[in-house]
Amino acid sequence: MFQSVIIGPDRELCARLQAALEATGDVEVIRTIDHYPTAIDLVRALRAHAAELLFLNFESIEKAQETVRLLDAEASHVQVIAFARRMDLAVVRESMRIGLREFLVDPFERSTVREALDHLQQQLDRRPASYGTTDQIFSFLPSKAGVGTSTIALNVSAALARTPDMRVLLSDFDLTSGMIRFMLKLSNTNSVTEVIENAGRMDEQLWPQLVSSVDGLDVLHAGRINPNYPIEPGQIRGMVAFMRRHYKALCFDLSGNLEPYSLELMQESKRIILVCTPELPSLHLAREKMQFLRTVGLEGRISVVLNRVHKKTPFNKSEVEKLLEAPVVNVFPNDYAAVHLALAEGTALPATSALGIAFSAFGQSLIKEKIPQPEGHKSKFLHFFTIPPRPLAADRN
Repeated sequence: MFQSVIIGPDRELCARLQAALEATGDVEVIRTIDHYPTAIDLVRALRAHAAELLFLNFESIEKAQETVRLLDAEASHVQVIAFARRMDLAVVRESMRIGLREFLVDPFERSTVREALDHLQQQLDRRPASYGTTDQIFSFLPSKAGVGTSTIALNVSAALARTPDMRVLLSDFDLTSGMIRFMLKLSNTNSVTEVIENAGRMDEQLWPQLVSSVDGLDVLHAGRINPNYPIEPGQIRGMVAFMRRHYKALCFDLSGNLEPYSLELMQESKRIILVCTPELPSLHLAREKMQFLRTVGLEGRISVVLNRVHKKTPFNKSEVEKLLEAPVVNVFPNDYAAVHLALAEGTALPATSALGIAFSAFGQSLIKEKIPQPEGHKSKFLHFFTIPPRPLAADRN
């Protein structure tokens, strides 16, 4: 079924068009916008739903033309269909001049709509609708509770958010003991559970109500303890697809309990940051988790980070690498005083502090790392989420 958006100030006309489109069984109208949106609002609306078709009212030729120009610059391959109350040859000529090939006129007869959809299907088969989406996705996984994973996830995310033009989302998926809300003193009562519950109707208007913004970093906290909350893999995939289209980096703070939804998030990730401390219980569980993640095909994405290292640490970096049979990509020193001060203030560590600089350097190493991808994978920062072509109802019957 085509995902579609209707734009037009004539509400009655838009409603009749929506009814005619949905009567075909091939079109889902996911949003009707009763005005000509700005560039930002237009792109957000289309990305929010991965729209393939845009039905554009030519009541105002100038504004409709401007909308098409915005699409050419920001969301190429979205198929645009003009519509109006009546056939006006001057309007039709203007629509064709800017590259539109389909024009629907009230009363939107079924045969005419069907013919237009057949043509649009052919266009999408040749050039599927695509949206720039990020592949900079990082899951932070503790070897055991209390090793400082949330501190690392928060501060790496905050450091990435300070990078110019880098919009970052930190999501706390530890439904048993999520700490991000406490660490940042967040007052927003919405959490990841609200995101899951509203996944089917998520859009650019609802999303800002669910996230909190802290010094340029968007944060989605875990809410109250809710270990039995059901999250299906399909919900995770849909949610992450939405997030990919809106952010340049996604950071997931996981519980370490290896829930099915956590494994799904790790499958979506470019890197899995396995955090451990240089104590035997932590290293034992880190090794156990490494072995398990190998069995589900995630070994190549794991990076081990050693946290809270001090001069009298029981194990040094090389010894940890031997125990885990994996390289340690970063070592963070122990600095309880700085971390506790940041907790008291409800902020990330200062960017100029020793740990702040270390987190920033680690974050930059993550986004600059190039992991081998299958042939055809695009991007340094972005790859493209492509909507596969689908048969029309008439073809399926």
